[in-house]
Amino acid sequence: MKTSKVYVIKTTPSTVLEDYEMLLKKAEVNKVLNPNASTILKDNISWHFPYLSANTTPWQLEGTISGLRKLGFQDLSCVQNRTVVTNTYKGEKLNKYRPIFDKYNIPVLYNFKDEDMKWVEYQPKAKMLVLDKVFPEGIRIPDYFFGKNVVHLPTMKCHIYTTTTGAMKNAFGGLLNTRRHYTHSVIHETLVDLLTIQKEIHKGIFAVMDGTVCGNGPGPRTMIPIEKDYILASSDQVAIDAVAANMMGFDPMSLDYIRLSHENGLGIGRIEEIDIVGESIKDINFGFHVGNNVASLFGSLLWFSPLKILQNFFFRTPLVNLFIFGSFFYHDYLWWPTKGKKRMEYVRKNFQWGQLFDKYEE
Repeated sequence: MKTSKVYVIKTTPSTVLEDYEMLLKKAEVNKVLNPNASTILKDNISWHFPYLSANTTPWQLEGTISGLRKLGFQDLSCVQNRTVVTNTYKGEKLNKYRPIFDKYNIPVLYNFKDEDMKWVEYQPKAKMLVLDKVFPEGIRIPDYFFGKNVVHLPTMKCHIYTTTTGAMKNAFGGLLNTRRHYTHSVIHETLVDLLTIQKEIHKGIFAVMDGTVCGNGPGPRTMIPIEKDYILASSDQVAIDAVAANMMGFDPMSLDYIRLSHENGLGIGRIEEIDIVGESIKDINFGFHVGNNVASLFGSLLWFSPLKILQNFFFRTPLVNLFIFGSFFYHDYLWWPTKGKKRMEYVRKNFQWGQLFDKYEE
């Protein structure tokens, strides 16, 4: 018996907001989540630059907010996180979220600002796979997340460490602080632990995934944007990631974070056990591949090769600042001006979604 549903819709720039509203209505999000509870919107700013496929799209954000409001969700807020290589405030502005927050009166909170929330120690009820070992001093998460719904807003894209990234990986920034890089060598198990924690602290969990422009290649930033015109939704974080992975051309159960979640009863990872409602994905295979960039080649050496025995020396001492600067410099001052900016200019001129992006002006 198929117990998890993933809703898949084909969309267009002229209908995308209405399609998101229809997607949420079909998925009965108002029955999955309690509309009377506070609901966190967790968008994804993988990069502060306006690079379609890397970040939550403005139409994904607006369509989800509009759809939730029409279904009775009035108490909405957005929570942003900080990474060591991404400027959150710059990302909100360049990716055109701010006008949407203002239009719908959505308060934005930051998990790195003490006036917005505090980091408190949390003892999970379920057994952790790795987080209690990575952080023996105690697992700490933001107090603001307790007792609220959360709606994740990932995009459909590849990732250098997890092959694909989506709803489950979207919790990585929100629930872990800037020391989250400690978990990279056990990233798959970490995502399983984070989903376990989410199920304990949230009233409900839902995901709305944008596949209008997907990311092929070494994500979560240095990808090739490709138009695919799909949007997805589900209350099963494992199932929606499995469906997205399958559409991209990967076997979901070959991805450890999906397989482990399935085996631990956190969701459904086998495609044949998922009820896919809407568009058929039977013959869909984007043929994506991850590949490498400078950051992934270097990171693989230190996170996954025998050199990982030196991780504490490199990443838990001031030496980590050299790696942070290296990643920042590579992405912002080498890759973006030589490749990323040109690719985004091409998208804006030649993709229907790039033209819609330009219409979201402040």
